[in-house]
Amino acid sequence: MQSDRISRARMLAPRVLTLAVAAALATLLAGCAVGPDYKRPAAEIPASYKEAAPGWKVAQPADQQDRGDWWTIYQDPQLNALEEKLNTANQTIAQYAAAYRQARALVGEARAAYFPTIGASAGATRSGTGSSSTGSTSSRSGVSNSFNVQLDASWEPDLWGSVTRSVNAQKAGQQGAAADLANARLSAQATLAQTYFSLRALDATQQLLDETVAAYQRSLQLTQNQYAAGVAARSDVIQAQTQLQSAQAAAIDNGVQRAQDEHAIAVLVGEPASTFSIPPMPLTATPPAVPAQMPSALLERRPDIASAERKAAAANEQIGVAIAAFFPSLTLSASGGFENSVFSQLLTAPSRFWTLGPQLAATIFDAGLRKAQTEAARAAYDADVATYRLTVLTAFQDVEDNLASQRILEREVVVQQQAVESARQALAIVTNEYKAGTVGYVNVLTAQTTAFTAEQKLKSIAGQRMVSSVGLVKALGGGWDASQMNRETGDVAAPAPLPASSVTPVAQNGVALAPSQQQTQTQSK
Repeated sequence: MQSDRISRARMLAPRVLTLAVAAALATLLAGCAVGPDYKRPAAEIPASYKEAAPGWKVAQPADQQDRGDWWTIYQDPQLNALEEKLNTANQTIAQYAAAYRQARALVGEARAAYFPTIGASAGATRSGTGSSSTGSTSSRSGVSNSFNVQLDASWEPDLWGSVTRSVNAQKAGQQGAAADLANARLSAQATLAQTYFSLRALDATQQLLDETVAAYQRSLQLTQNQYAAGVAARSDVIQAQTQLQSAQAAAIDNGVQRAQDEHAIAVLVGEPASTFSIPPMPLTATPPAVPAQMPSALLERRPDIASAERKAAAANEQIGVAIAAFFPSLTLSASGGFENSVFSQLLTAPSRFWTLGPQLAATIFDAGLRKAQTEAARAAYDADVATYRLTVLTAFQDVEDNLASQRILEREVVVQQQAVESARQALAIVTNEYKAGTVGYVNVLTAQTTAFTAEQKLKSIAGQRMVSSVGLVKALGGGWDASQMNRETGDVAAPAPLPASSVTPVAQNGVALAPSQQQTQTQSK
């Protein structure tokens, strides 16, 4: 018995040694990752913002405060409630949250290739042959059984870094999905805020129209009194009636756009438009100051830029995966178990069997397939780099557009306010002159139209300034930074009804918060 064990050990030793040598060689070669290492593509960054108004404040290190809830700088309780509702019920955000979870799962899928695959099987078969006779010879039928229990293991070492490149690509994809989710959330939040302020501007316009209708009703009464006294013509009454009816029609028409904005907000917060409403409240807020970093920080503050950069990183890793296909692959496999025709003797020493050994495989001819795949991977990387650089350029354009809008509208509102004051004075003078009978009613109509147009324009500019202010916050990245790509991203809850108590009047604007200056450059390891 002892001699049999020694004999089996001697027979097994060369095979174990072969497998150990192969495993050691695989471990040594596993660090030889082929393909280019990723570096963030260079992008042209301006030294400063051209359209920044004089006195525009750059955020200081002391301004490093969490601006995740960036909309709170407007100090509007109803806007705050709507934004919170959007964060949990918006379906576009839910779509991107699911995509992020999928990307996170793909990282685990890629990592699984680092480890061996182990499988187990068990089986039982029963077979038989029929009897036959040929001349003087004959054979009896036979039945045989076969039972087996088997364990298999195989492992393909990452000799050329293909698995590492794939894992890095999926990591970059996960980070890009996190940035896409952040960008979708920021876009939805900004769209909600802009739509909300547009609706409030329409409320202010509605208030102006209602006041204008009341003023035109007084003018109509004046002309009717003048006509009854014989000092005004019938045409003055008709013109006053026409002016009043036009204003009434405009007041009704204003409700169309307001209803559409209200319905758009309902969709953003995940509610049916039929059951959602916002009480009217004229816009009284003015844009708060929005400090920001230098242009170089924009690369870390904008989730769309981070997403584009991560896509370029993932494409770079795919080049290494394609190049690794040119090299041979090594597979280490082993199997063992028990097999016997008698079930009661299955798990005995005579029934056991095993096999082990390495296998080296290489593709000799593929008609240029791997070369084409490598060229395609390089082209895909070049395309993603171009997309990244275009995204950077577009981001700076977005910031400059909103800076210019804020600067120009701020000057315009001052001039327009002066125009409103002048129009009001002119209307008061012309109205008194009409009462005195020194001018015709056409002068009153002209002054009324001019005053109404000037005030309507002022309301419109006020709304544009708020919408542009939100656009500037969004262009600067809101309260996001690139380090958040590595954090866990929570799921989005199912839509829930908005409590009636969350509908509150608009508040006055407050003091702006400066965004964080934290910069994090995330690259594939």
